[in-house]
Order: sequence, then C-alpha cells, then structure tokens
Amino acid sequence: MRRNQFPANIDEPVKWHVLSQLWPYLLEFKRRVALALLCLVAAKLASIGLPYVLKYTVDSLNGDLTTLAMAVPISLIVAYGTLRLTNVILGEVRDTLFGRVTERAMRRLGLKVFKHLHTLDLGFHLNRRTGGLSRDIERGTSGISFLMRFMVFNIVPTLLEIGLVVGLLLFQFGVSFALIIVISVITYISFSMKATDWRTRFVTQMNEADSTTNSRAVDSLLNFETVKYFNNEAFEANRYDSDLATWEQARRKNRLSLFALNGGQAAIIAIAMTSMMANAAFGVINGEMTIGDFVLINAFTMQIFMPLNFLGFVYREIRGSLANIDKLFDLLSQAPAIKDADNAAALQTTNPVIKFENVVFAYNERRPILNGITFDVPAGAKVAVVGESGAGKSTLMKLLFRFYDPSSGAISIDGTDIRDITQQSLRSHIGIVPQDTVLFNTTLLENIRYGNPDASIEEIENVIKLAHLENFVAKLPDKLETTVGERGLKLSGGEKQRVAIARALLKGAPIMIFDEATSSLDSTSERAILSALRDAAKGHTSLVIAHRLSTIIDADKILVLKNGNIVEEGTHTSLLAANGEYATLWQAQQREKHAEDEKQI
Repeated sequence: MRRNQFPANIDEPVKWHVLSQLWPYLLEFKRRVALALLCLVAAKLASIGLPYVLKYTVDSLNGDLTTLAMAVPISLIVAYGTLRLTNVILGEVRDTLFGRVTERAMRRLGLKVFKHLHTLDLGFHLNRRTGGLSRDIERGTSGISFLMRFMVFNIVPTLLEIGLVVGLLLFQFGVSFALIIVISVITYISFSMKATDWRTRFVTQMNEADSTTNSRAVDSLLNFETVKYFNNEAFEANRYDSDLATWEQARRKNRLSLFALNGGQAAIIAIAMTSMMANAAFGVINGEMTIGDFVLINAFTMQIFMPLNFLGFVYREIRGSLANIDKLFDLLSQAPAIKDADNAAALQTTNPVIKFENVVFAYNERRPILNGITFDVPAGAKVAVVGESGAGKSTLMKLLFRFYDPSSGAISIDGTDIRDITQQSLRSHIGIVPQDTVLFNTTLLENIRYGNPDASIEEIENVIKLAHLENFVAKLPDKLETTVGERGLKLSGGEKQRVAIARALLKGAPIMIFDEATSSLDSTSERAILSALRDAAKGHTSLVIAHRLSTIIDADKILVLKNGNIVEEGTHTSLLAANGEYATLWQAQQREKHAEDEKQI
C-alpha cells in the first residue's frame, strides 16, 4: 500500500514560518546554495530560449531553401539541442549541489531532535507512543527533503518562468497574450489550492489511520508474548483491521476527489491553450505574426502549464511537509521537567554518602507515594528497602536517578543536593540492575559492553565471571556474538538479569542500585549470584530494593516501607527479634519456600 507521508490539517493555516526556522540549517554551505541558485536561473534562461530557437528554425524553413540557406536551420537545430542539453545538465548540477545541503540539514535536525528527546523527562516518554514519535521524526526529516526539492526546484523556478514569459509576451505580442496567461495561471493556481484543501481532509484521515496502525503494530509486536499468553491474536488483528478500514475509506474518497481535481485542471489548461492558439492563429491570418511566432506561443503555453500540472500534489505535500517539520520543531520546543540548575556542579566522589531527608513525592496529587521519607546510606554500606508491592520502593531509585524531583524534601550525596549536581555526572556515578531488564536487539557482547562502551574484552570477560554468565556463554554456538533478539526475547528472565548485572558491574560506578536484581532467578542461580553481588558491592555504596528477603540478610541496614512510610528499620536479626512487619514478611516467604521445596521432593 502506498500512503502519503505528509499529513496536513485543512483547518490549520499553512505554516510558512517554518521556513525561517529551517533557514539556519541550510546556511552551512552558503557557497553551494548560491551556486545551486545560479544554476537554477541559468537553466530557466536556457528553457526560455528553447521556444525562440524553435520559432527561428520554423521561420527559416518556411520558404525556398538553397544549399547555402540550409546552414541557418541546421545551426538553429544544433543550438536547440545544445540548449536542451544545457538545461538538463544545469538541472543535474543544481540538484547535486543542493542535495548535500538538504541531506546535511536533515542530518543536523534529526540528530538535534534525537538528542533532545533523550534530555526530556521520563514523564514525557511515558505519555508518548514510541511508534508515533518515531513517525513524527521520520516524517519531519523526510519533509525537509521534499520541501527543498519541490519548493526550491519546482515552485520557485515555475513562478520565475511565468514572470519572464508574461513579460516577453507583453513586450513582443501585446496585452492580449500576456492577459490570457496571467488569468489562466491565477485561475489554475486558485482552483488547485482550493481543491487541494478540500481533498486534504481525506489525506489527513489516511495519515492518522497510518500513524494509529503503525503505533498499534509496534505496540502489539513488542508485547508479542503477552498477546500469545492471552490468545489475543484475533483481537489484535481486528483492531488493526479496523484502522486499515478507516484508511481504505479515506483512500476511496481521496481517489474520487483526485478525479475532480485533475478534471478541473485539464479544463483550465485546455481553455488557455485554445485561447492562445486562436489568438496566434488570427495574428498569422492577419499577417501580424509568422508561423514561427505561432509555434513560439504554443511552446511557451505548454512549457508554463506542464510543471503546473503537479501543483495540486506539490501544494498539498509542501503544506504537509511544513506541518511535519513544524512538529519536529515542536518536539525541540518541549522543555524537560527535570533541568540542571544554572550553577550545577559535576559530582566527584569515590566513597559517597546518600541521604533522603523528609522526601515527599506523588506521581499524581490524588495518589501520594512517599510521605516524608528520611534515611541515609553510609559510605560503603549496603542498605536494603523491602515492603509490599506499590509501597514506593522503586520510586526511591527513580528519585535518586533524578528521573523525577521530590514534591518536597531533599536527596543529597556527600551533603550536596542532587538538584545542584549535573544529571550527567550524577547518573555516571550510579550503576543499576533494574527489575525489568531491557536489552538491545544486538549481540550479547554489545549488550554487556553498553555499561562501558570503551571497556576492553578482558574487562568484559571479568564481569561475565562475576555475574556467573561464563557457563551460559560457553554453551552458545556464537558465544558473545549471539544476537539476543528485540528486548532480549531470546534469553530467559534469569539470563537477562545476569546480563544486566554484568553490564552494571562493567560501569564501575561508586553507587550501586539493585532493583529486585534476583527476582527472575531460580534458587540455585540466586545462591550462585548472591556471593558475586556481595563481592561486587564491596567498596560501593549500595541501595538494594528487594522482594526476596533471603537476598538481603547481610545488609547493614534494612528499611521496611509501607504505604509510603518507613515503619521499621534495623538489621535482619534485630528486625526478626522485633517481631513486626519484617518478621511477618519473612515468615510468609519461608512458608512459601518450604512449600516449594516439598513440591520438588
């Protein structure tokens, strides 16, 4: 299915202001732009010269031709071929010169948007569909190419040519010929723009359905396993087909409206051509014009209307391109909710102390998550946070990473509020093993190396041993060059978490966060990795968010979180002796473990 790439909203004005925003990106190659424009003007002058050469050729052939006289039409025919070749060559040179300008503008703007999106806060990305966002970027950058190619090399040259032709007709043949061209062109352009605006609603519907189906497909395929778990293949296909049906209906209306547009344009051209030919014919009959003049006027009229044939399409696409480029600039105008302070300093520490002081936070005002949390993680210590699901454990990690800022209170490292530290340096000092490990669709080696892109193969092999991955890697046919699949779907949950552990260890950050780091591991794998994690935590300030209490019995301090409050704090032994919330959780997990052991027996 071929779909229009550039949606435009009929109710919105044409976004011509985008041109001024785009201009700075085109000025990187000023000389190229100037040369391209010179080629454009030269090509149009050559184009204007072609009908004149044709006129003089016809006039020279219209009479008794001697052998000597034949030299004139032959020379004119050679000149005609030379001018046509020159016109084509100049056009190719112009495209080549300007092509690099356009491509560099697409690259610069695309990269700028990509980098800017990575500076935006987590809240922005959670509220946007990744598929729709990628389409916005794709359409915006493609729009630059289309806009430059058609506006600079189609619309502007055509208008230049019309102006020159009208002036020549007025000067050489009188007002009537120039007036017919002016009225015809104005009528043609007005009709094309009005009809195109009317048709655009159907194109917009097609593109909206296109974006929806693309986002739906990406979302469904990324959650392939979930679709399979619930046998919802037919449900997903029906939703996808519903969007395609909307596109199909809009496509049908678009096709019928195109017939009306093409028919109207053809009628205007036919009337203009007939009027010009009739006027020229009367001139020849009255002896005021030659046969060559008749041919000249016919050539000029055809030459003007041929590029205008695509005006409806070009106008719609330029309008859509401007709208899509504007969306790209809208993305750039999105301000991140989390910003570095003007005087933010780079964090420099090797043995950090972390403090949460009366931290209050809520994702939604009506649903508080943390209610005045206060605790500290001493340098080199291991502090664990436990509690029921939804108690706010993972929120602590997001606040420490500064994905969000507390509603009130403060989080500090070595006595400095993290809001006064640059985000780049803050996050470079924190290594994490997340609960939900997401891997890139590349090799196992590249996924581990992501923790430190400059790491040597020896360093990578070392963290593979620490994460107890060496046996798994050894069994793989392609070893570290094995592709893990999109989001790591080719690996089990335990294997993905061990990759995440290796990646975090490779980062070598002084602060380590383990967010349910062993939740996907079986008991055997868990015991094997726990010793490695204990070794890895040595010399680091560690914050462990745990569900399995057996993984944090060696913690220097354990915090029990409930309903956004710390209800207990102490060591494993002291909390068991207190016989409170922690002891209740421990006993419940021990009963579950005992039941599982009995099943295995």
